[in-house]
Amino acid sequence: MSRQSTVTSATETRPLRTMFLITSMPIGGAETLLVNLVRRLDRTRIQPEICCLKELGPLGEELAQEMPVHHGLLGGKYDCRVLGRLTNLLRDRRIDAVVTVGAGDKMFWGRLAAWRAGCPVVLSALHSTGWPDGVGRLNRWLTPITDGFIGVASEHGRHLVENEKFPAEKVHVIPNGVDVQRFRPAPEQRARLRAELGIPADAPLVGIVAALRPEKNHLLFLRAAALLQHDLPETHFLLVGDGPEREKLTAAVAGRPIESHVHFLGSRSDVPELLAALDLFLLTSHNEANPVSILEAMATGLPVVSTRVGSVAESVEPGVTGYLAEPGHADEIAARAYTLLSDPALAAALGSAGRRKVVDRWSLERMVVGYEELIEAIYHRKQPGLRPAATTPQPSEQTTSV
Repeated sequence: MSRQSTVTSATETRPLRTMFLITSMPIGGAETLLVNLVRRLDRTRIQPEICCLKELGPLGEELAQEMPVHHGLLGGKYDCRVLGRLTNLLRDRRIDAVVTVGAGDKMFWGRLAAWRAGCPVVLSALHSTGWPDGVGRLNRWLTPITDGFIGVASEHGRHLVENEKFPAEKVHVIPNGVDVQRFRPAPEQRARLRAELGIPADAPLVGIVAALRPEKNHLLFLRAAALLQHDLPETHFLLVGDGPEREKLTAAVAGRPIESHVHFLGSRSDVPELLAALDLFLLTSHNEANPVSILEAMATGLPVVSTRVGSVAESVEPGVTGYLAEPGHADEIAARAYTLLSDPALAAALGSAGRRKVVDRWSLERMVVGYEELIEAIYHRKQPGLRPAATTPQPSEQTTSV
């Protein structure tokens, strides 16, 4: 197996060409996070490209209008020829840094191809603490050729060291970030959106924003919703997102008393406005790391009730920004939601505290700087004779090792 360096000149000064590698880009949390990241990167420092191993997906098609986006390199699960195709792509594009997004095939083939192509920087960003983002044995084998693993919260970084067994010196934490100007309290949207959805202006409104996939456990959301509606009969529920679980979920409420109060909205482009119409955000996942949907809800000024999974406790602080419940406990979730919906003053106070916390710790700008600094710092360390276009800073609080 040959290895050919992409480095061509010891005096070159230019932005670092960085390939973000993902399977495809449907509308989902990690994919939306990637879109926000690459759009905000300083082009004098990082020149981003996207590679979708399979199909583009709607977000990939959107980004293809703005930057180089490659796709269709993986023909199937056992298509080993993807290694040659991907290696050639990285060489042809003279890629300086590869960042794989998520576990699975893209993490394996992406790092192996980056090593073969001689890319100076090889990173893996992970976004969950279990299925479908479990790392697996094959991906652990490639740890020696990987410069760093990116966790999205402090607890997630510890998970990568203690459970996934990555070397602590290679694990970096770059907290997820959201656009706090786009996601902000907007009470003027409340009446308009409720009228559009056919929901009474004064009805309690609870929502979840998540792809309809098994790990998001929307069935638990619906069980908690039924319990909550028993005590607050006027409550309505929004499910924003689409996916393979939709048919099962719609069947779960069909013919039941709650059916007329549950609204499946599918994928939407007006998520900030929808959040602004809610009274409470509810997340019921089996596993998470640092879910963007919670940060977006908090930035909008909403209190949050969530299952106690992954790093959620870093953002949802009980009695301060929301409440936590044990996974699978619909009665506890419903009780926490009832507490907030029946006490608007408490809900408003927790929502305001949540927004302040996101602005301070989880802004999009902080996340973007974290990626810029980490990529440049590793490149500078490994290629001391070369300089990226901007002066290479030392890693700051935006990116921390665990």
